Amino acid sequence: MQEYFFHSNVPIVPANHVCLDRPRINRLLEAALQYPIVTVTAGAGYGKTQGVYGFLHDFKARTVWLQISERDNLASRFWENFIQAMTLLDTTSADKLRETGFPKTERHFDRYLTIPREDIVQTWKYVFVYDDFHLLKEKTVLRFIERSISTPFSNISSILISRTKPAIDLGGFAAKGLLAQIDEDDLRFNQHEIIDYYSIQDIPLSLQVASDIYHATEGWVFAIHLVGLSLKNGGTGYARSFMKFNSFRFIEQTIFSSLSPELKKYLISLSLIEHWPQAILNKLASRPELTEEMKQIHSFIRFDSYQNSYQIHHLFLQYLQEQQHILSMAEKQAVYTKAAEWCLKNNLKMDAVTYYERTGNYQAIFDIGFSYPQIMAKDVAAFFMDIFAKAPKDIYEHYKDAFIIRLKLLISLYRFDEAAAFLKIMKEIGESLPSSEFTRAILYSYYVIRGLLGMITCIYTNEYNFAWYFEQVYTSFYDSLNRYQLKGSNMICLSSYTCMVSGPGQEEMDQYLEEITRAVPYITAVLQGYAYGLDDLVWAELAYFKADLAQSEQYARKSIRKAREKKQHQIETRGLFYLLRIGLAQGNRKGIQECLQQLQAQLHEKCYINRQVFHDIVTGWFYAQTGQTHCLTSWLKDDFEESDLNTLIYGLETLVKLKYQVSEQRYSAALAFLENQKYKRGGIWPFLFGKIALSIFEAVCLYHRKERSASLQVLERAYRLAAPNALDMPFIELGNEMRTLTNAALKDTTCTIPKAWLEKIRGSAATYAQKQFSLGKIYKNPFPAPEAPHGNLSCQERKILVSLSQGLTCKEAAETAVLSINTVKSIIKSVYYKLGAINRADAIRIATSLGMLKNSGQST
Repeated sequence: MQEYFFHSNVPIVPANHVCLDRPRINRLLEAALQYPIVTVTAGAGYGKTQGVYGFLHDFKARTVWLQISERDNLASRFWENFIQAMTLLDTTSADKLRETGFPKTERHFDRYLTIPREDIVQTWKYVFVYDDFHLLKEKTVLRFIERSISTPFSNISSILISRTKPAIDLGGFAAKGLLAQIDEDDLRFNQHEIIDYYSIQDIPLSLQVASDIYHATEGWVFAIHLVGLSLKNGGTGYARSFMKFNSFRFIEQTIFSSLSPELKKYLISLSLIEHWPQAILNKLASRPELTEEMKQIHSFIRFDSYQNSYQIHHLFLQYLQEQQHILSMAEKQAVYTKAAEWCLKNNLKMDAVTYYERTGNYQAIFDIGFSYPQIMAKDVAAFFMDIFAKAPKDIYEHYKDAFIIRLKLLISLYRFDEAAAFLKIMKEIGESLPSSEFTRAILYSYYVIRGLLGMITCIYTNEYNFAWYFEQVYTSFYDSLNRYQLKGSNMICLSSYTCMVSGPGQEEMDQYLEEITRAVPYITAVLQGYAYGLDDLVWAELAYFKADLAQSEQYARKSIRKAREKKQHQIETRGLFYLLRIGLAQGNRKGIQECLQQLQAQLHEKCYINRQVFHDIVTGWFYAQTGQTHCLTSWLKDDFEESDLNTLIYGLETLVKLKYQVSEQRYSAALAFLENQKYKRGGIWPFLFGKIALSIFEAVCLYHRKERSASLQVLERAYRLAAPNALDMPFIELGNEMRTLTNAALKDTTCTIPKAWLEKIRGSAATYAQKQFSLGKIYKNPFPAPEAPHGNLSCQERKILVSLSQGLTCKEAAETAVLSINTVKSIIKSVYYKLGAINRADAIRIATSLGMLKNSGQST
């Protein structure tokens, strides 16, 4: 699926530009655009960009132009560039892409595709141009583009402009009939085009002179252009000796030497940066007229309305870059600062960091670092670590934030030992220097981050002493907590489980419970609401796995209430996850619907990063449990792959994938994945609850592969892990699968699992399976529930439901019914509740199956 299929209400039309209309090239491109993929490949100066640009000027298509640079080999930077290009076409779609993040894996790519599927307009032609494609080397970026352009649609084409053969599977595309190619031989000027080109510049040529120029230049467009400039200036001797001349010297003699000193310096300043929007040019110009004077060099500088910025021919740009030595350091830093400010304003954070680094403005870099989530994407963290590697050695003496950002990066990169060692250095600095605001801020940060690091790593170290650090902050800095607050988001990122325990011993569990219960009040006070409700969530999680559903529900609701108060969205999601599981175990359809609706409402929380991922995982678990695997988002159905999610905070997706794979009877694939999990740091394996869950799945898969003895051995291992803390629910949730396993264990004379426990789990699993089956029937065949028959919909509710089915918005439905929009929203909520729906599509699906929308003229 092509990546940009978005529509805009404003047509994209390039600004007028003086150039030769080349009908021959236009015909080639028009024919090529019958294919989904077009490559335009030639060396420098063959007019690749100008040829495509000139053709698209008059071609009726929605065009997005992505200018590639070497920086785009960093996936996160590429994504910022990608979104910036999309913003010019459709800001709503660009915002969705920003929330989605770079689609590094199949999981992420599938979720990304939902955006164009919603926004594409089938009646429009789309052309997406990747200029300077040869600069891309990074495999994940190339793979993303290759996947994007390789699923053809009749109204979408991609043009790859490159100096060398693009590093993607062109042979495969050609074999499938997806590829059209244009090369150097196609782009060379023929003699007639040379005559026409010079004619529009009022340079008359005889056929003989045109032939001489053609053979001297071999149709190389840039050389022909420079010969034309020479002829206009009265030059001769262009032909046979042309290839011997230095193009940079020619630019100097025929173009640059005639410019004013002020314009020269202005152009050289522009060569320091990669973006040339009008806003930056206005800031860099010493007077407004300079930009107008610059436009006179139209042979090398043009305005690109696709990118809403100026473009400088790469050879002229290289010439300007060689002149940068005439600028003073202060002049260069002024340019970089203005460029960085523009990039930051336009969400090009990584470019902003690059420019700020050149100015030595590390505080600005650290402020950008704080704008990222607490646990950063690994490539972004590695990018920032490279900044530290090149930074002055005394950076920590001048910036307290340098300590905090470096620690954030080390934790995001799993370099826990380095983080701990660095914290010791941080503490030594804070204690050895004379007391000041700087040293107090250092010590405050030390205690907070040391406590947070302890919370993250206790699963590996089994050291439960992190509460002491938060207590120290609270008691030592009580009168100045607001003054030393850590920058960045105060929303907690949860691990796969909140019970950070790895071993089966009850003592270890008790230690953690005591420590987290003691720590959270201090954490919340010190960090202004951070982790509020986490202690209740931990107790809810433990009670659930102990099959104490009443206590689990009590703690889960308490954690949700607290989390909402302080906007701790992940805690709220996890609390709803356990309420959803409780509802399924109890057969409580009403409770389930309430949870699903609340989860749906969380998708509107703009500040909740990766909310769609968590929504997919939680609802995916429910769909898998109730036999609705067709409702799972596609990325949860894919083969197991290396996740692009940071496994410090993700991992529950593996349980959903395992449930799906088992339902599809793909036991060998599931077993291979399970074996791989045991040797990975992160994910769910380090957690006691994760080890139990994965062991149970392994036992199920082995049993289905007729490896009965091995299956029961693994089941026994799961039992030994669970028994000390009476963790029965992971077994019960397997329903019929566990009933089968326990039956086999009861018949096996070598099995050492206590018979009483096996019988208890068998009975509980059977009861769970019955409720699971009943709810599954309801959700697969949503006939009216006894407590809420569709006859309970009022006349007004039915009218609004019909309006929704016809594709009307809330505002349009309100106007049709002569009601306020708030009244209509209330009616819609009532309709959802009565139908047991979680959103509009679900309500329409249920209503259609009940025959409620017959003859309503609903849209399809």
